[in-house]
Amino acid sequence: MAETLPEAAPVSVEQPPPLFNTLPLDPKLLRAVTDSGYAAMTPIQAKAIPIVLAGRDVMGAAQTGTGKTAAFTLPLLQKMLRHENASMSPARHPVRALVLAPTRELADQVANNVKT
Repeated sequence: MAETLPEAAPVSVEQPPPLFNTLPLDPKLLRAVTDSGYAAMTPIQAKAIPIVLAGRDVMGAAQTGTGKTAAFTLPLLQKMLRHENASMSPARHPVRALVLAPTRELADQVANNVKT
């Protein structure tokens, strides 16, 4: 007599995380991301970056270490590249963004991430 197997639960196939190189970012930014060792976006980055690049506001929340800083700074840097200037004069480099952070330590961390 044939044995009847229980019905299998539906299998969900998880999609691989989206890659940074699928974003419309300047090659210099993509190279910096790659040089920093990143290829795939985290969920907060995959959701926020396209919205910010489109010029819309985002309020996002995610665990520590999930890439929130890159989620807002990569689009910010992309938009700032339009105003890139080879001049060394401070007058040619006005403030284009103000990033607020609740602590000095977090402000330093954000600044260091943007520099790299």
